[in-house]
Amino acid sequence: MGVSSIEDVLFPGIDVRLEGVSVTTTMLFVDAAACGRPPSCPGCRWRGRRVHSTYRRNLSERPFGGQKLVVRLQVRRFFCDRNSCARRTFVEQVDRLTERYRRFSLGLKEWLTTVAVERLCRKLNLAAGRTCLVELLEEPPAPEQAPRVLGVDEFALRRGRRYGTILVDVEAGRVVDVLPDRTSETFGAWLTSHPGAEIICRDRASAYTKAIKEAAPDAMEVADRWHLLQNLSDAIEKTCHQHRPCLKKHAERGGDRPIQMPLVDALPPTRIVQRVLQHHAELTRMVAAGHPLSDIARRLGLDRKTVRRYRDTSLDHLLDSARDRRPEKLDAFKPFLQQQYAVGITNGRILFQQIRERGFRGGYSTLTPYLRTLKAGTAPTAPAEIPSPRRITSWIMRNRELLSTQEVEHLDQARLACPDIARACDLARAFTDLVRNRRGQLLPAWIRQAEHSDVLPVAKFAAFLRQDFDAVTAGPTHEWSSGKVEGHVNRVKTIKRAMYGRAGFRLLRTRTLSRT
Repeated sequence: MGVSSIEDVLFPGIDVRLEGVSVTTTMLFVDAAACGRPPSCPGCRWRGRRVHSTYRRNLSERPFGGQKLVVRLQVRRFFCDRNSCARRTFVEQVDRLTERYRRFSLGLKEWLTTVAVERLCRKLNLAAGRTCLVELLEEPPAPEQAPRVLGVDEFALRRGRRYGTILVDVEAGRVVDVLPDRTSETFGAWLTSHPGAEIICRDRASAYTKAIKEAAPDAMEVADRWHLLQNLSDAIEKTCHQHRPCLKKHAERGGDRPIQMPLVDALPPTRIVQRVLQHHAELTRMVAAGHPLSDIARRLGLDRKTVRRYRDTSLDHLLDSARDRRPEKLDAFKPFLQQQYAVGITNGRILFQQIRERGFRGGYSTLTPYLRTLKAGTAPTAPAEIPSPRRITSWIMRNRELLSTQEVEHLDQARLACPDIARACDLARAFTDLVRNRRGQLLPAWIRQAEHSDVLPVAKFAAFLRQDFDAVTAGPTHEWSSGKVEGHVNRVKTIKRAMYGRAGFRLLRTRTLSRT
């Protein structure tokens, strides 16, 4: 095939001059140059007359002769001679071949669009979309027998309203089935029709426990270790919330000067505070009227766990959580600013630069009103910094060797401030040690110690463990856990987002089991 014929095939009716062709074992390179009439400026439509320079663009093109094709196209850059135009130069685009910023030709773009958007079926006049094609896949059959080590967990079909159940072969790391709800009847029926599970890993959901005891009484239940630590973390955080006055008094006593806390006449009118007040009022009224938790959750559009937390937690505790999430940006830096102002550093720009170096992310306009109060002598004494309950909980639940020196000092101060926080810390450290090092034989003694302690949230957590004692003991004893199950739950969430909720449970189950 001659050069002119190649040019007719590659650039039919396009203002391009073929300059050469080179071939490798896997690629075909075509050197060409644009030779059309000068183009117009894309900004002002003024036709270019003077060439500024030339350069080459590499364009991926449709395969030719079974090989990948790259067009090395020389294009011209023109001056825009119109004084009122903001552009000084512009590059020509070859009609039916190039597009601005595009690294492949318009012909290849059409092919890719056909495959990615029109799904090729539309090109062949077949009425079939992406979801329809996936629905043609046959549902993989579930195994006749359950795997030896079965993992079970729930996932949201519609958060707060409908949930499904995913079943995973923990040893093989693959999904064996997906159930349309999370009721004990459905899971129990599946266990009855698929016998063989010897070990069942689960979280603390009571519905799954009931199904296992009825349909697979010989199977060993293993409570997930991560969920145990998470439940303990919630109890520790609640303890720290209850003893914030102790932390405040200790901070005031330990300061270099007395602390004068500014009076707060009302709650800040933030959306989260208003939402907490509204939910608490409605929930309190419905609980007093005798409505069950599931009915309250459905009417308020909340998860059952959220409803239970609102029911079992005081309003002050809930509002403290709401306040902690919305701190003022400057509060943490006010003690430093007052200290610098007292030693004579009063320049606003210098102070702004200093707090920026220490992590302040606000603007200078946030700082200036506070500086005016410092200059006038009307600024209230900065309150001593009190770590939030969540931060103290993170220090307690993490390994002490992984804490920084400053974090260790803050934790020690919190322990000195409140004996209950110190006891909760000791109990938490003992529990995390036996869980992480799989010393399940020590769990009965820990439960007795926690139940007889004065730390009420931890004592309730220990009593809750006793209700599920066998599974909780198996969790820190054996190697099995629900880690692989949680990974597949995240995968189901990804599949749901890709489907945008437009398909039903059957399609979700098919895609989950077939890995498409």
